Amino acid sequence: MDRAERARTAFRRQADFCDAMDAPKTAAIARGLADVLDRDTQVGRVVLDWSGDPIADALPLRLVGGLHALHRAGAAVGFDRDIDRLRAALVEHEAALLPWLDGPPQTNEPGRSAALMTGLLHLAERYGPRFELLELGSSAGLNLLIDRYRFDLGGVAVGPQSPVLIRPEWRGNPPPEAAVEVVSVRGVDVAPIDLTDPAAADRLAAYVWIDATERQARLDRAIAMVRDRGVRLDRGDAAEWLDVRLAEPQPAGVTRVVLHSVVWQYLGSERQARIRDAIHAAGARATAERPFGWVMLEPNRDLAAHEVRVRGWPGGQGMEVVAHAHAHGAWVDGLAVPEVASDYVLSGVAPV
Repeated sequence: MDRAERARTAFRRQADFCDAMDAPKTAAIARGLADVLDRDTQVGRVVLDWSGDPIADALPLRLVGGLHALHRAGAAVGFDRDIDRLRAALVEHEAALLPWLDGPPQTNEPGRSAALMTGLLHLAERYGPRFELLELGSSAGLNLLIDRYRFDLGGVAVGPQSPVLIRPEWRGNPPPEAAVEVVSVRGVDVAPIDLTDPAAADRLAAYVWIDATERQARLDRAIAMVRDRGVRLDRGDAAEWLDVRLAEPQPAGVTRVVLHSVVWQYLGSERQARIRDAIHAAGARATAERPFGWVMLEPNRDLAAHEVRVRGWPGGQGMEVVAHAHAHGAWVDGLAVPEVASDYVLSGVAPV
């Protein structure tokens, strides 16, 4: 398969994933781009000559995000399924679209906190309520508000009263009914988004699929929360940052937990291995007085869904899948019996 066909295939796979996620307008744009991209425009040449893996690099969502930003600004770019309008937009708005191809999307989705909190409830049942949270790939820091959101997870209520209530459709077994007290929460991102900058907030909103009006409203409320009180979000390399954080003293009676959601595929194999080794080393040092955990929400390409994976130390359970979830938090399916899993490894996943 040559580069051009590989790129077109990536757009069609993204369209299929959007269909599965109940996003027909976004699916139509992705599928339309697979048909209309050509080398008559610079945008088309960049996409069709893409030297990397267009799926792992989230290439379709880079361009779809740029088109959505134009749509939000009032331009007609084909979200009404007008293929001729889509083709014309690649010419008329070429200068505006090209920068969107320069880096991966940062889709900071508050709804994913429901899956992360589900994992924390499983650890709270084992080790007690108090947590110190370290998030990798925090983007704009919206999941760092996990201690300020209110959750309803299959009837299990967690968190304070909040402007943001996260209540996914719950399928399957509810999570453990355990108390959660977040002592501290801190995150890192290689290019954190400053939500006090209106342009940055608009860019983040452009990565929300046009079909997801409820997600957009929740995002707006979460952005307001960050602007009101801020979050602890550092700029840096995730592996280097984690090494420093894990070397810091851990309070007795507090479980230290590494969190991440839909970030693993962007880290690269070398950084993944370094982070995995650091987490395993921290787990080996864990004690009953100072437990350690790992909670993630990451894609399973075979399920066209995401897995909530949990591991805690000390303990003999190993890595477990405790739930499956929608990519953007629309639903969570709790498993009656956790599934034993190996360390998380994924390549070539359809981006979300």
